[in-house]
Amino acid sequence: MCPLLFFYILCYIHFAMKYFAICYNQEISHSVEVKDKLYKTLLNKGIVAEVLNIDELKEGFDFVFVIGGDGTILKTARFYARFQTPIFGINLGRLGFLSQACKENIDCAVEKILNNEFTKENRIMLQSGKYTALNDFVIKGCDTGRTARFSLKINGKFVCDYLADGVIIATPTGSTAYGLSAGGPVLTPSLNAFVIVPICPHTLTARPIVVPSSEKISVCVEDKASVSADGQEFFVFDKEIVIEKSDYIAKLALLKGSEFYSVLRNKLHWAVPPVYEK
Repeated sequence: MCPLLFFYILCYIHFAMKYFAICYNQEISHSVEVKDKLYKTLLNKGIVAEVLNIDELKEGFDFVFVIGGDGTILKTARFYARFQTPIFGINLGRLGFLSQACKENIDCAVEKILNNEFTKENRIMLQSGKYTALNDFVIKGCDTGRTARFSLKINGKFVCDYLADGVIIATPTGSTAYGLSAGGPVLTPSLNAFVIVPICPHTLTARPIVVPSSEKISVCVEDKASVSADGQEFFVFDKEIVIEKSDYIAKLALLKGSEFYSVLRNKLHWAVPPVYEK
């Protein structure tokens, strides 16, 4: 028997009943190039992965590689959370906070994935009606040139009024995104909690609030307000919106040895002192 054919047979047996997909965002520069490289890398391991465009996702896979920025990963994670499918991010964006690899180390990352040197980390999500968010829901007044009054209720009990540009309801995953920029705290991904952050409130006493994920959060407005889910899906509500923990859990594949605090240091340069020129 041909040695190469024997190799492919062994690979087929090893990965039998495992279906891999490569999801990429063709709008991002170099995504096609990286997609082709990843496809060939997997093929050399005896794995034929199905290639999907970000706008044509479908179920039926055991593992999904995602090529793009954090926005691409967020969209893919929301979709595959319904099927409990782990996703692995390869960053082509700016920060790539949710990514585990880049185009320069694809071969090494694939080797670790196939050797099962990774963990599946569960990330809680938010839900409001038919919309879900892995990062956050951002609520703003429909008149973008003015502040608005937002009344916050938790489990039906009044908490406070915010006169502000908006309100962010974020998961631990989303606490390092818009919520952090607006002055909110960083929550470790393992916490079952949400953070509520007012955006540019017109009072110094308005501060972020961290609440258990079991709480039902309501935001009321005088007329209408606009909402964005992960900055990708937009809708308008009348009077009141209710946000709570989603029934779905996003699953992120993380390489062993890659933990949350090292990501804070390496990607956000957490607590790195400034360098002064002499």
